[in-house]
Amino acid sequence: MMKITLRQQILAATFAVVIGILSQLTLPLTLVPLTGQTFAIGLAVTLLGKKNGTYAILIYLLLGLIGVPVFAGMSAGFSVLAGPTGGYLVGFIFNGLLTGAILEKRGFTYTWAIVANLVGAIVTLFFGTIWLKVAADLTWAGAMSGGFIPFILPGVIKAIAAAYLGILIRQRLVRFAVN
Repeated sequence: MMKITLRQQILAATFAVVIGILSQLTLPLTLVPLTGQTFAIGLAVTLLGKKNGTYAILIYLLLGLIGVPVFAGMSAGFSVLAGPTGGYLVGFIFNGLLTGAILEKRGFTYTWAIVANLVGAIVTLFFGTIWLKVAADLTWAGAMSGGFIPFILPGVIKAIAAAYLGILIRQRLVRFAVN
């Protein structure tokens, strides 16, 4: 079993809260709202890396599943996960793992952070669109037009912003690191 230090636990819990707060930045569209969640996921993983960033995502999801209203629109519970937007929530886990893996393999640079966050955003949209099709009983065209296509440009913008801000903060925090 992997050992996680108290510092790592605190960082993951702190970013789970950040994800929950940014999730409340919501612009309702159709079945799927435009939220700050994906920005927060990318920021967490860019700052914390694969392991701690994914822990933050898992804590966030667990908080929502046990009833803490951290999901978009101050929602919570298993019904959100089982509903039309649940695939995006599940996709966050794979987003974190893949984004973090790319960053750890290629390096925490602006270029690789943008690439990694773009890949992660597509992974989230992929999971969300498939889930939306099934949960809302939509056609593939309906799922794509309601859960994928309208989120491409906002996803690109949020991925670039998360990458830029994440690397900027990482570089600044190195100055304050204590060995």
